[in-house]
Amino acid sequence: MKSFTFRQFELRQSKEVFRVGTDGVLLGTSATVAHASKVLEVGTGTGLISLMLAQRNHQAEFLGIDINKEATELTRLNFENSPFASRMKNIHQDFKYFDTAERFDLIVSNPPYFETSDSEKDKIARQNVELNFRQLISKSAGLLTGNGTFSVIIPVEAGIGFMQIAEEHSLKLTRRINIKGIETSGVKRLILEFSLTKQPLSESEFIIEKVRGNTRTHILNSPKSFMFFVNKIFYSNNSAVSNTETFPSSHRIASPGKFWIM
Repeated sequence: MKSFTFRQFELRQSKEVFRVGTDGVLLGTSATVAHASKVLEVGTGTGLISLMLAQRNHQAEFLGIDINKEATELTRLNFENSPFASRMKNIHQDFKYFDTAERFDLIVSNPPYFETSDSEKDKIARQNVELNFRQLISKSAGLLTGNGTFSVIIPVEAGIGFMQIAEEHSLKLTRRINIKGIETSGVKRLILEFSLTKQPLSESEFIIEKVRGNTRTHILNSPKSFMFFVNKIFYSNNSAVSNTETFPSSHRIASPGKFWIM
């Protein structure tokens, strides 16, 4: 299967492991990683999210964990072939039984959520077969440092239940990004961040696709070799701030410019 090329690293892909997708790119560009020293990713897939975060934080050490053996091997190859290899490790293990004395400043996950599927790959990666939300939250809460962050991307329909379970485990919501496909659509995804320490809640909105007249400007699904935009519109205290920057896209998905090959 064709590799996926970013500006600073390349991802090998496999038919047995979920490929680069919009959710992973959104979490990789958005998770709060700036001050983290130790980062854990639960369910690495190709290793995309950890590698994007490693590009954003030049000092942090990363550990990836995945129950899927093929995903673990693919992540290992992608980590080893990246310029961040000395800071990247991964293991093949069920997160429910992951035992370590280490505590992490950031735990990040694009967790399973689809209820039905046909393939074994789907059943493991996208259903609550091996790891459900409660198990993910409970285990993550016990592995965070006092000021650490637990960061996930989930469908909006799962948001209320997820936040309730997090509260049961003493995790306070500190950040919420409401993700829309287009300005006029409803919220499709949530990026939620939690901490054991109470902090002011930051809430914003991210619009994937900007519609102007009959033209759609794609932020994360560019069909051409080189496109421009990121049109992020954030709302805070009822005031909107628009930030547009240019970048080239590659393959089928585009993310903020620093990630993409020129």
